[in-house]
Amino acid sequence: MSDAAELARRCAEAMYERDLAVRHLGIEITDIGPGLARARMTIAPEMVNGHDVAHGGYLFLLADTAFAYACNSYDTVAVAAAAEVVFVAPAHTGDLLEAHAAERTRYGRNGIYDVTVRRVEDESVIAEFRGSSRSLRDRVIAEDTE
Repeated sequence: MSDAAELARRCAEAMYERDLAVRHLGIEITDIGPGLARARMTIAPEMVNGHDVAHGGYLFLLADTAFAYACNSYDTVAVAAAAEVVFVAPAHTGDLLEAHAAERTRYGRNGIYDVTVRRVEDESVIAEFRGSSRSLRDRVIAEDTE
């Protein structure tokens, strides 16, 4: 494993330990690398709206999670500066979804990331997300864990 891949893994572990929302919803980080992340979540019955489809907020949250882990993979805290989502197809109770985030570019303290959310069973695209990040001066991995 390269040093950059190992750093990304350690950043993801540190974030996941502190990420109560992600753990509460059962989101798993299944893959991590420099500027890359995959996150999975199963749509639970309480995640559907009045039309019996997955609420868009949960789809956004899954995509935003993959985005967050990808842009924080360099051990510099990065926060969302902007994000938008296009809902392509509905998801339903029981669907296992996977969000794949990929860095498009980093410039100065900014980054642009694309995330595709797919239903694992048939690989249908459920949503497309684009996020812009802004790096801060803080580290992802706390000093006492190094």
